[in-house]
Amino acid sequence: MAAVFYVDDSRDDLFYAEYICRKQQADIDLTCFSTSQAAFEALRTRQAEGLALPDLLIVDLYMPLDSGLVLVARLRSDRHFASLRIAVCSGSDAEADRERALASGADLYVEKPISLSALTQD
Repeated sequence: MAAVFYVDDSRDDLFYAEYICRKQQADIDLTCFSTSQAAFEALRTRQAEGLALPDLLIVDLYMPLDSGLVLVARLRSDRHFASLRIAVCSGSDAEADRERALASGADLYVEKPISLSALTQD
């Protein structure tokens, strides 16, 4: 079962992701966070306790307090999270947003609505 952390300030987007996982009976252990700080603290706790990191972190590009890119940069600057697979998601299809996300250290850029099943397939 793939473990996925999803960070988005939109309750609707988080609800939709959880709903789709249940409806499709996806083999995904989804944990949702509404702030970058909450996700970062959960990752640090897992790392400190010697637990496995999620297979994928999905973070929204545009959030009011911290953009997803701030979290990506924070994680990429920490050696404990160097191998963490990170996807930035957004409703934007602008090439500039895609380029900024990838330049910040994200592995993937995906447009909403996201397909968790597609993102977690090898």
